[in-house]
Amino acid sequence: MILASSPSLPIDFVRTQFPALDGYGTFLDNAGGTQMLQSVINRVMDYWLTSNVQLGGSYPLSLQASDRFNAAIEDLAGFIKVTDPSSLVLGGSASLLFRILAHCLAQTWQAGDEVIVTNCDHEANISPWMDLQRQGIVIKTWCVDPDSFCLRVEDLEPLLSDRTRLVAFTHASNILGTINPLEEIVKLAHDRGVQVCVDGVGYAPHRCLSLDEWDVDFYIFSFYKLFGSRQSVLYGKQALLEALPGFNHHFIHTVPQKFQPGGCSYDLTYGNVGICDYFQELGEQVGCIGKTFEESIAECFDLIASHEAELTDRLLSFLQKYPQVRIIGCPEAEASVRVATIAFVVEGQSSQWIPDRLAEKNIGIRYGDFYAKRLIEDWNLTEQNGVIRVSLVHYNTLEEVDRLIEHLTPLLVDR
Repeated sequence: MILASSPSLPIDFVRTQFPALDGYGTFLDNAGGTQMLQSVINRVMDYWLTSNVQLGGSYPLSLQASDRFNAAIEDLAGFIKVTDPSSLVLGGSASLLFRILAHCLAQTWQAGDEVIVTNCDHEANISPWMDLQRQGIVIKTWCVDPDSFCLRVEDLEPLLSDRTRLVAFTHASNILGTINPLEEIVKLAHDRGVQVCVDGVGYAPHRCLSLDEWDVDFYIFSFYKLFGSRQSVLYGKQALLEALPGFNHHFIHTVPQKFQPGGCSYDLTYGNVGICDYFQELGEQVGCIGKTFEESIAECFDLIASHEAELTDRLLSFLQKYPQVRIIGCPEAEASVRVATIAFVVEGQSSQWIPDRLAEKNIGIRYGDFYAKRLIEDWNLTEQNGVIRVSLVHYNTLEEVDRLIEHLTPLLVDR
């Protein structure tokens, strides 16, 4: 946690970097997609205007575009602490990248091999593996603990066998907000000779990524939920990606191109370096001048975690005053335990009702299963239309949370 003497997040500066916030009322639906940084918008527009050509040509403009793209991949790899930029596979969505990975991995497995999935993941990291049952792959389900709202390592261990090939799990639940013990899970899996595939979509906007250090085999997240453009990335260990069959034309064998049919969006890739630009400038704002980019990113995310914990605590403390409200997740705002994604239900009430009433006040939250349908079904929340979800990020303010609370109060008191 951040010490009291540490600098606070410069929220006024932060909000000026997201121009859309001025016109969106109170936007608290960030887990569905964050707002885009001005620095990302600027880079995308610059690419369109000055180097919007195919890569690989010998003419000057194509050479410039190629240089820009290659430099962008290097910058993005550095941002998530990946040594080899070629281990990043780009795609239009996390769901697509999970599908591609599952298709390619399955060709290396035999009938009777096993994959472990969870009941709390977004469906993107469940269905591609479940579908492999058609070729004889055995699927086991690792259930989240309903008391701690966490995936417990001790519950995973008995599911592992000498036929287990992969454990697929989420780093942070997009409903519960729980941060799962990634490094413990990875160690147990690797000790048993098992690979891991991690959904980092719900984690990446809130905490610093360090993929090489974590020793994950595969990790997927989306830039459009990390303040960037609508693009996602699959990280895979280089040796594993090289050993896999491809998903592209038969004559394309290099990594990452063999997993990128039709290529990838050069403009969006170049644009997403604007995320790096932003964190560099944010670091300067909080006194990280003279530190490495890696150190600056880490300090920025420490401040982000502290700020988001304050927002989360304000909302959770309010919700706990009402006995008819059930928080679906950890009721504490501890930054080491959860991110600022808060779900709840109201006893005897459809989860649609409150978001619809708040929409009339130009407050954007959402209800539903959020593609974590198996968790909603297992916890008997389907008939309530799932959960109400408030998903905060670091550009949100205490004033916005207080405005939400102001308009929530009569809905809970007068129901």
